[in-house]
Amino acid sequence: MQPIISISNLSKTYANGFEALKNVSLDVRKGEIFALLGPNGAGKTTLINIVCGLVNPGTGSVRVGGHDIVADYRKTRSMIGLVPQELSMDAFETVLATVSFSRGLFGKPSDPAHIEKVLRSLSLWDKRKDKVMTLSGGMKRRVLIAKALAHEPEILFLDEPTAGVDVELRREMWAMVRGLRDTGVTIILTTHYIEEAQEMADRVGVISKGEIILVEDKDVLMRTLGKKQLRIELRAPLPTLPASLLPHGLDLAEGGDALISTYDATADRTGINALFQDLAREGIAIRDVETRQSTLEEIFVGLLEERA
Repeated sequence: MQPIISISNLSKTYANGFEALKNVSLDVRKGEIFALLGPNGAGKTTLINIVCGLVNPGTGSVRVGGHDIVADYRKTRSMIGLVPQELSMDAFETVLATVSFSRGLFGKPSDPAHIEKVLRSLSLWDKRKDKVMTLSGGMKRRVLIAKALAHEPEILFLDEPTAGVDVELRREMWAMVRGLRDTGVTIILTTHYIEEAQEMADRVGVISKGEIILVEDKDVLMRTLGKKQLRIELRAPLPTLPASLLPHGLDLAEGGDALISTYDATADRTGINALFQDLAREGIAIRDVETRQSTLEEIFVGLLEERA
């Protein structure tokens, strides 16, 4: 299947000499949620702005739906909806007016039924007659999403969509984004909330210092780079590790009340069975056992440290 967004050897250097993007190549599949992660200044927003036609590309090419973003800019721009980081709207307009106006900017005829559908899906219909300036920060962000969806785009860019949004509203917006994906909209998400990418994304890309350093299915990434940790709570504290347990690479924790084992869950032999057998031979009684998986945040930080 042809990717809906294809970026090839894209570089961008600003007039002051700052190289924001370095030979970036990336394909985004139709109908997926793609999370782009990276620290501040990594090039996330520059990449989005180039694809959306807000910043001129340097070298390389970008195609959206098979169309070049420079040669066919009207076609590609009409396929894209952008939700920027900044809450920038006409504060004195009503919600209904500002969303309807956004549809008209793309040459689309008036469609009150579609606007109503979008506003209802974002729980904004009851606020349609309110002026934007009277809304809370979370509601203003919903209005931005409604404006981006007004012209029925095939692709939606969400640049830090839940920045400054409370936890409850954030989870509601996650559900809304999944609903959009289910209707066939392709979603590209940049976020500083690693849990957001872990919760929603189908694939994850990591960008650092203008370079894409990793693109992988989220589940594959969690399996291959994620480690599991086994915490064994003991009935009686151990002052030191017995010699028979040293080969297991255990760490004494909590003043000797617990043992910590870090292992690769994908390995053919994790060594867990042998560990419990050795514990039994040493007569070490176990009170409780707990396992935890590496989070996407830990994987992300580890990747950046490797590139530092």
